[in-house]
Amino acid sequence: MNTDFTGQKPETDKMDREFIQAIREGIDIVRMVFFVRMRDHILEHYTGNSREWCQMLTGAILNELFGTRNPEPRFVSFAQEHSSLIEKELRAVPENFEDLLIPITDALRMHFLCNHQENMPDYSLSVLARAKDYGILLEERNVPLPKGFMEMVYRIGKAYGLVVEQAPA
Repeated sequence: MNTDFTGQKPETDKMDREFIQAIREGIDIVRMVFFVRMRDHILEHYTGNSREWCQMLTGAILNELFGTRNPEPRFVSFAQEHSSLIEKELRAVPENFEDLLIPITDALRMHFLCNHQENMPDYSLSVLARAKDYGILLEERNVPLPKGFMEMVYRIGKAYGLVVEQAPA
């Protein structure tokens, strides 16, 4: 950790944290869009199950894709019990959600970069490898620059009603 002559962290550390937080919010918008689309797909294809079950399955799929599993026991046991179904749905993402492959690829890569920047335990490489195995990660796509990623997130978020246009100050 760098400090200035007063022993305080430089202002750039605060800006870096704010910048990473903004990128993480962009990642969350992509995650929300994927959740909504997957939830609607699950509700349509698993009509014999309750809405709560469909939402839990959707959450388990999203968590598996991004490597952010919920540690609460009921979610852990649900994910274990339905692991083959979760994998089946993840393998079908390229076919069912082809239009989301670019945003998901970019969000996964930005997720990795944010984790790396914040020195978080790095399981992200295995997350990227699994996404590649599922056919979700578009390897030929370049890693996005933050500005381009946030512009894409804004367009997608606005299209799904997750981001509202702010009036100029």
